[in-house]
Amino acid sequence: MTQVGEGQEAEESAPPVMTFGAPTAGEILAERYELVEHINNDSAGRLVWRGVDVVLRRPVAVVLRYPGGDSATEMLQAAVAASRVIHPNLVGVYDAIDEADRAYVVREWVDGQSLRELVADGPLDPGRTTAIGNAAASALAAVHATGMVHGNVHPGTVMISDEGRVVLADARTDSADSQENDVRAIGGVLYFALTGHWPHAEAPLHGATAGHGRAAIPDAVRDASGAIAAPRQVRAGVPAYLDDLTMDLLDAGIAPPPSDVLAAELGRLDIPIEEEPYLEPAGPLRFAAETGDEPSPLASVGGRKVAIGIAGLLAVALVGLLIGISALGGDDEPPQAEPVARPSNSAPATEAAPAATRKLSVSDVRIIDPDSKLRDELGGAEKVIDGNQDESWDTDTYTQANFGNRKSGMGVWLDLGEERTVKSVQVSLSATGASAQLFAGKTDPPSTSAGDKSLLTSYQKSPIGQPFEEHDGTTMTFNGFDADTKYRYLLFWITELPSNDRGYQVGVQEITVQGS
Repeated sequence: MTQVGEGQEAEESAPPVMTFGAPTAGEILAERYELVEHINNDSAGRLVWRGVDVVLRRPVAVVLRYPGGDSATEMLQAAVAASRVIHPNLVGVYDAIDEADRAYVVREWVDGQSLRELVADGPLDPGRTTAIGNAAASALAAVHATGMVHGNVHPGTVMISDEGRVVLADARTDSADSQENDVRAIGGVLYFALTGHWPHAEAPLHGATAGHGRAAIPDAVRDASGAIAAPRQVRAGVPAYLDDLTMDLLDAGIAPPPSDVLAAELGRLDIPIEEEPYLEPAGPLRFAAETGDEPSPLASVGGRKVAIGIAGLLAVALVGLLIGISALGGDDEPPQAEPVARPSNSAPATEAAPAATRKLSVSDVRIIDPDSKLRDELGGAEKVIDGNQDESWDTDTYTQANFGNRKSGMGVWLDLGEERTVKSVQVSLSATGASAQLFAGKTDPPSTSAGDKSLLTSYQKSPIGQPFEEHDGTTMTFNGFDADTKYRYLLFWITELPSNDRGYQVGVQEITVQGS
């Protein structure tokens, strides 16, 4: 087990910190804590040791600052604050000692792995991801209930014991942090567990930077504008409800719920699908728009509330309470529950939650080639929507990236069958280095050179997102759709081809449209 400190582990090649008077194996601190093995130095410059409490004969982790100073004072203050919160999903803090020339914190030893180490073997399944997120959110709820902030939630401080217990370690309690940032970090933890990528690389939380060398955490998959791809766009098999919840927590435009509400929601979702047959189609308790001036008790700040599910449970409990009071009160009239005020323009309590994002079907697909007289590259378009990444529609091989200076480009046209709400389009290509753009349109001209020219001219007036220029990946994700606009026709337009051993050519392996 690599016992992390308040940051992620340093590079494996980093030398141990050795100075005069530094702690050594066999030394007993405070006449009680024997140092057994130096585990690692974390990125915050602290020495992490495995030790033994010789009085209680139990293993401990000893985190040292040598020499002391302001950073040691901050570490001790954080440890003292953390020791006041007892929760099964928090690492226990046993002692905090300042010896002037060095300071150390003694805490619970956890045999197991950090989430960062666990995901190094591959992303986790949705069920395990939900369970880990539930445990971390529950730990935060306990911290936040005291008015404190953890301030250091990331894959290096979420630890999973060999017995499956999930604990959150190494709070910072930095006044610069906020409970809202803690909750958003849970979204990052869910995203990392599902994809193996960390979505906060551009704005890292404490100690959660992408790091260096072997200690690096891959940045999230992003489109040309820098927006992150949703987990379902990165890998298959992520349920829509978990995808939506994760992206809501990461969306700066959506105020997150309090940590206790998030923990309750993740606890509800932490059920095997076979034991809860309605979970998959019904989806989660989404943070739906709140129209009233006064948020409900379960509402998150900023106009987002948890809908139907938890409220339903509370309603059942309230009815049961009133029936009980009635039974105990004999002939006395039972107390009446005061009506809950709701603005006249607010939605009724039974209003359905927003439709979950899912893969949309494509009713028709064809190749757009306005500058070709032979039109000999139109076959195989159906391969881009067959769900098979091993089959693709391929361009011919050209002598230059710009189609041998013979064409303005080529594209794949999609017909969704009817106007739909579209959230994103993901395109998988056979090689890196391509340039392309996505357009939307309203017309369906005939598949001729003249029809293709008319289509391209019309569609170029409605670009979606930013173009990709010599893209360094094989996946392009376009997220720039208007939530209030319906779309039926889309055009993926290629303007430059990547090179290969024979010239310039690309294959479009799969195009996936997400929406509702």
